[in-house]
Amino acid sequence: MSELHQEPTAVQGEGRYVLGDPIADTRAPDSPIADRWSDRKFSARLVNPANRRKMSVIVVGTGLAGAAAAATLGEAGYHVKSFCYQDSPRRAHSIAAQGGINAAKNYRYDGDSIHRLFYDTVKGGDFRSRESNVHRLAEVSLNIIDQCVAQGVPFAREYSGLLDTRSFGGTQVSRTFYARGQTGQQLLLGAYQALERQVHAGTVEVHPRTEMLDLIVVDGKARGIVTRNLFTGELDTHLADVVILCSGGYGNVYYLSTNAKGSNVTAAWRAHKRGALFANPCYTQIHPTCIPVSGEYQSKLTLMSESLRNDGRVWVPKERGDDRDPNDIPEDERDYYLERQYPAFGNLVPRDIASRAAKNMCDAEHGVGPSGLGVYLDFKDAIERLGRPAVEAKYGNLFEMYERITGDDPYETPMRIYPAIHYTMGGLWVDYDLRSTIPGLFVGGEANFSDHGANRLGASALMQGLSDGYFVLPTTVADYLADAPFDEVPQDHPAVQEAVDAARGRIDKLLSANGHRTVDSFHRELGQLVWDQCGMARSKEGLEKALDRLPSLREEFWRDVKIVGTGDGFNQSLEKANRVADFMELAELMCIDALHREESCGGHFRVESQTEDGEAQRDDENFSYVAAWEYAGDNQRPVLHKEDLEFSYVHPTQRSYK
Repeated sequence: MSELHQEPTAVQGEGRYVLGDPIADTRAPDSPIADRWSDRKFSARLVNPANRRKMSVIVVGTGLAGAAAAATLGEAGYHVKSFCYQDSPRRAHSIAAQGGINAAKNYRYDGDSIHRLFYDTVKGGDFRSRESNVHRLAEVSLNIIDQCVAQGVPFAREYSGLLDTRSFGGTQVSRTFYARGQTGQQLLLGAYQALERQVHAGTVEVHPRTEMLDLIVVDGKARGIVTRNLFTGELDTHLADVVILCSGGYGNVYYLSTNAKGSNVTAAWRAHKRGALFANPCYTQIHPTCIPVSGEYQSKLTLMSESLRNDGRVWVPKERGDDRDPNDIPEDERDYYLERQYPAFGNLVPRDIASRAAKNMCDAEHGVGPSGLGVYLDFKDAIERLGRPAVEAKYGNLFEMYERITGDDPYETPMRIYPAIHYTMGGLWVDYDLRSTIPGLFVGGEANFSDHGANRLGASALMQGLSDGYFVLPTTVADYLADAPFDEVPQDHPAVQEAVDAARGRIDKLLSANGHRTVDSFHRELGQLVWDQCGMARSKEGLEKALDRLPSLREEFWRDVKIVGTGDGFNQSLEKANRVADFMELAELMCIDALHREESCGGHFRVESQTEDGEAQRDDENFSYVAAWEYAGDNQRPVLHKEDLEFSYVHPTQRSYK
C-alpha cells in the first residue's frame, strides 16, 4: 500500500471511494514562474559521463515522448532499452497526428509570447492544470521547433523561406507549425532517426513487438518490467535503474475513437495497481472534427485535422430535418452556429466547446447525414477566396483521405463531421520532475496528466511529447540517477518472480475461460456504456447506472470470454483480451471520478452544472484540485488524494470565447 494511504478521513460518493491524505508537487522551485525551469535545471544533480555507461534505463513506448527520451538519454551515454508493441517504432500512434505543433515563436508578429501560450493553455484547460508545468511547456516550445528543424523535419514554409504557421482552436494568434496534414508523421520520423542513430551507436536496444504486462517494484522502487513477446508468447523480465512510461492515452476504453486500434492503457494501469496514483481519469477529450460513424461494423473512427477549421466554416440547416443536398441550401437558410455563438473566435473555439455545440445542434434535430449525427464543414468560401490550388496546398492529403473514406469530394460537397473521443488529459500523476508516486518510475507524454487540465488545446499534444522527451526527462532522470549505484536486482528476486507469476496467471485465467463471447463484443459493449454515460455529457443518474453495470460486465468478461489459440505464440485475441480487461477496471475509476466531480470543466460536462446558456459551470470553491486516485486492492474502494491547484499568474474566470 502506498505511504499516502493512511487512515481514511471520510467516506464520500455514497461509499464509492475513500478520501485519503492530500498530495502536493514539491519539486517545482519556489521562484517566479518564468525562472522555475531554469532554476530546476541548475539545481538538478548531474551524473559523470563515465558513470552514465554503468546505468540503465527502460523506456516503454516509442511515440514522440518515448522515442525522444530514449534517443536523448542514449546520446547522453546511458544504456537504454526501448520497448514497443508495434513491429517498428515508426508505427507509434504519434504518426497519426495531422494538424501541427504549437510554439510561441511569434513569427507572424501577431502578439504571441511565452506568457500568452501559457495563458491560452491554462484557460483552454478550464483552469484545471498546474501553472508550473504549463509555463515550462510554453518555454520549451521554442526549443522544440529548432530541434526538429535541425533534424530535417519538413515544416511548411512561406515563399520567403520562413516557417509558416496557422491557427488552432482556443487562440487568436497563429502559432501552429505544420507539415501539411502529416505533422505527427514527420516529427516521429525525426525522433525515429535520432533513436536509430543511437541504436547504431550501441547505446539503445529496441525491442519491437514486445508488450509490457507489469511493473517490477523492488524495495519500493521501480526496477524493471515484465514483457510478452507478441510473436512467440514468451514472458521475459528486463531490469534497470529507472523506468520511463511513455505509453500514450486510454481513449480506446470507448472502443470507437480516433486512436490506433492497438492503443491501450495496460502499461499505465499495471503501474497504477503497483502504487502509482492515477490522476483525473474522467478528463477525456472529444474532438469536434471527426468523420461520423457510418455503421455498427465500424471498429475505429477517423480524424479530420482541427487545422481545417482555419478555412472551413461549420454550419447546419436552420430548418429541422432538412435533408436537401447541402449545395441546394441557400445562405440565408444556413446556421453558421459557431460564428453566431462565439463571434470573437468563431470556428476556432476550443475543442470541448465546438464538440458540445455540435451535439446540441444534432440533439435539436438540425444534424445532417443518414443518422442525423453530423454537421457540415464547408470550404466553398475558402476555395472562392483563395483558389483551389491554394486550398490543395494546405489540406490536399486531408481532402483525399476524406474522399477515400466517404466517397464524397470535399472540394464540391461540404464535409460531414461529428465529435469523437480523441485524447485523454488524465493519466498517471507526476510531479514537476515527471516522477510518479513510485520512486524510479517517470511518466511522459499522454501517459501522464500534467499539462492540459480538463481540455487540451489543439496542436499541444506533439508539443508536450517532444518537450517531455527531449528536454524535461533527460534532466530530471539524471537527478534521480545521481543517487546511484543502486543494488543489483537478480532475476530470481522474489519481487521479480511475483510479477512474472502474476502476468502468467492472468494469461492462464483468460485462456481457461473458454466462454461464448468474443473480446470485441465485450469491448464494444463497454465502449457504448462509457460513451453513453461518461462521454460528451455526464449526469449523476447516468454515472451511477454505469457504475451499477460495470462490475457485472467485468465478471461476465472473465467468465464468458472466448479466446481462441494458446499463449505460446502469436495470438491477437489474447492481446486484446489483456487490454480490454484493464479497460474494464479503468472505466469504473473514470466513472467514479466523473461522479465525484460535481462540476463541469472542459471536456468533463456534468449536465447538472451548466450556465444559463449551456456552457460548463466550474465550482472553484470545491473542485479546484487534481484528483489523484490510489489503487487499494481488488474489489476495494479507490482512495482519493487531492492536489490543490494554486493560480498566481492566471486568475480563474468563467471561460468566454465570445
